[in-house]
Amino acid sequence: MAQAAEPTRTVLMTVDDDPGVSRAVARDLRRRYGASYRIVRAESGESALDALRELKLRGDLVAVILADYRMPRMNGIEFLEQALDVYPGARRVLLTAYADTGAAIDAINVVDLDHYLLKPWDPPEEKLYPVLDDLLQAWRRSDYRPVPSTKVVGHRWSARSSRVREFLARNQVPYRWYSSDEPEGRRLLAAAGQDGQRLPLVVTPDGTPLLEPEAPQLAAHVGLATTPAADFYDLVVVGGGPAGLGAAVYGASEGLRTVLVERSATGGQAGQSSRIENYLGFPDGVSGAQLTDRARRQAARFGAEILTAREVTGLEVGGAARTVRFSDGSAVAAHSVILATGVSYRQLPAAGARDLTGCGVFYGSALTEAPSCRGQDVYIVGGANSAGQTAMYLARDAKSVTLLVRGPSLSASMSYYLVQQIEETPNVSVRTGTVVEAAHGSGHLEKLTLRDTASGRSELVDTQWMFVFIGAAPLTDWLDGTVLRDGRGFILAGPDLTPDGRPPSGWELDRPPYHLETNVPGVFVAGDARAESAKRVASAVGEGAMAVMLVHRYLEQS
Repeated sequence: MAQAAEPTRTVLMTVDDDPGVSRAVARDLRRRYGASYRIVRAESGESALDALRELKLRGDLVAVILADYRMPRMNGIEFLEQALDVYPGARRVLLTAYADTGAAIDAINVVDLDHYLLKPWDPPEEKLYPVLDDLLQAWRRSDYRPVPSTKVVGHRWSARSSRVREFLARNQVPYRWYSSDEPEGRRLLAAAGQDGQRLPLVVTPDGTPLLEPEAPQLAAHVGLATTPAADFYDLVVVGGGPAGLGAAVYGASEGLRTVLVERSATGGQAGQSSRIENYLGFPDGVSGAQLTDRARRQAARFGAEILTAREVTGLEVGGAARTVRFSDGSAVAAHSVILATGVSYRQLPAAGARDLTGCGVFYGSALTEAPSCRGQDVYIVGGANSAGQTAMYLARDAKSVTLLVRGPSLSASMSYYLVQQIEETPNVSVRTGTVVEAAHGSGHLEKLTLRDTASGRSELVDTQWMFVFIGAAPLTDWLDGTVLRDGRGFILAGPDLTPDGRPPSGWELDRPPYHLETNVPGVFVAGDARAESAKRVASAVGEGAMAVMLVHRYLEQS
């Protein structure tokens, strides 16, 4: 079990299943750092994760985690990967024998390992303390300050409660969930003068109660930036998915005054993915949340502003300025704009599905609901990668996961590696040629009517959980009349604007549009919103970077 002490000092944690080694590490740490830091010792990855979660709930800080590589049930790399989700800012050190240095080097890609130490490290004055001194100095320079927890009181089958939890989770805002029918939830409601008829209640870190808050109000109260610091920039990036984050990183790192505007949470659809296994540089996969968090921190470190919960409703062109207008009437202008708005999941046309959205029917992975699916029968609608990744994630704890696929097979729309994983997972099944005809329930999902498209035969199945991934529509309606789009709403750019070799109507420059440039000079598109894009995370990031290169070319010639 992990050993705890007073809660006033930042924590250094050591994890080793050998009690003798564990005591030796803790002894050396206390001798050098005991006066300033609290040393927490654990003898298994599981107990260490329990201790980390407890520390997180209390608002304590963890600066460095040292973990032995060879531990039973959960090795050091597996532990550090999970610890990364709890304390992404903690510096990570792997303790390893000489024979395991290859694993330690591989861990650099998996868990952003900061250092690995060969055992034994005697004398610590030469082999241990200098390494930790550098890591602690780097940690103190980082932006991981203590953040008091936000409290959310809601009901399991409240659509508004589900949206608030998803918003907070995707924006990496720490919060604690309290059910309205549990004692602590009732106490919080009473303290706020509420009877629980309207939910959720959000209590912000400073104690402000918010009843049924919308995203902009919630963002402003939990420390997310919602207002631009300036009126004019070199570059406005609209959309915070992989393409937008890629553009923000490269734009800011190359000296452009950059602001990214996101209507909900950075990461886009990729940010909701439980596991991305075919992204370059992560051989063991990476969650969408981890990838998003790293990209957002990277963009911020280079100086990009990131605005959350701001809905863009218009694009105006006036001379050299490109003005992006928000739903509240305010605006921000720039020399150039990159449209990285991404796409949204299409709504399921089944009867009853709309009324049960957020109450058992979810669009996207909705990973905040995953713990409630433990031991349940779960249905997933869709046959592309997002559906497969969610199926594999939920299969860890669900009783069964059933993929409902309209087409004849998965192979047409899902990556081969995912098809193989699904075939090898016993509690995941695939029903091809099947559609959802209706969703039934009073207050929450209780049953689905499924129809076999070949035979026309219908079947009623019991379930409280359905996750929908049935294709996507571009978020581009607000560009109507300004930026040219194809018949499905995807943005046309570059060669697609000049199929006959002539520039698009209204084009006044003596050059054709650049590869990712729209019919409006200085306005570019990247990622899934572009017509005929690849719809992959890696290609979206690449297009974000390429768009910045073209922005530079545009600015040099303006």
